[in-house]
Amino acid sequence: LVDGSLWDGVVERLEDRRRCVVPDLPLGAHPTPMRPDADLSPRGIADLLDAFCAALGLDRVTIVANDTGGAITQIAVTEHPARFDRLVLTPCDAFDNFLPPMFRPLQWLAHVPPLLAAAVQAQRVDAVRRSPMAFGGIAKHRPPGELLDRWLAPALGQRAIRRDVAKLLRGIDARDTLAAAARLQDFTGPALLAWAPEQRTFPLEHARRLAEILPDARVVTIDDAWAFIPLDQPAALAGAIAAFLDQTDAGAGSAPAGSVPAGTLPAQSANSAAAS
Repeated sequence: LVDGSLWDGVVERLEDRRRCVVPDLPLGAHPTPMRPDADLSPRGIADLLDAFCAALGLDRVTIVANDTGGAITQIAVTEHPARFDRLVLTPCDAFDNFLPPMFRPLQWLAHVPPLLAAAVQAQRVDAVRRSPMAFGGIAKHRPPGELLDRWLAPALGQRAIRRDVAKLLRGIDARDTLAAAARLQDFTGPALLAWAPEQRTFPLEHARRLAEILPDARVVTIDDAWAFIPLDQPAALAGAIAAFLDQTDAGAGSAPAGSVPAGTLPAQSANSAAAS
């Protein structure tokens, strides 16, 4: 239930030097329903992401991901390694944490469409949408109401979008993220794990485990943020991404793990960007 606008604050700090592409994946905030026969399993959406890049002629892509998109991205870079040159993961599903326990009831509801529809319609109530079962547990700093309205409008207004959400939820299986993790050792491009240590939805330990598997990876922590780092701390995340691109462009190799204080942007990273 999030579209590409999650990344606006990051992109505006990076787009002056690199082409930034921010697709709206069919994860529930997409305005146009998919075909009824579309494969909306995580593997199907990973294939869609590769096809999207192919349609735009994008090769050697630096792919940047968050939350459910991070799980899809792990699958994409292992299934389509030639497409992606560098990998940036922010707090996201990994290993057996797909979905995180707090969101797994949504999968049960997906098997009973009227119940899922009722859960979606309940998001019209501000207290519900800001609860831990919705956006309240993943964004530390209160998202603007108009942004939540934008994200929720497609699912609230279109039965076909809710159908797409149900298909996605029913297809989620931790076996896919576990299989992707087992193959990440074959992804030889540089990788950055930019994580928020304060949040518990996606444990920092998972970022460290991913960094141990990936051949060329580094972990950076970003303060004063929860899972939605792109929304909570866009400047700090943009700085971490830009510094990562500068280092890997220069062939500097793996950087040491570290932390990025909220609101800081390394001077050397101004005018850099990533495609996502």
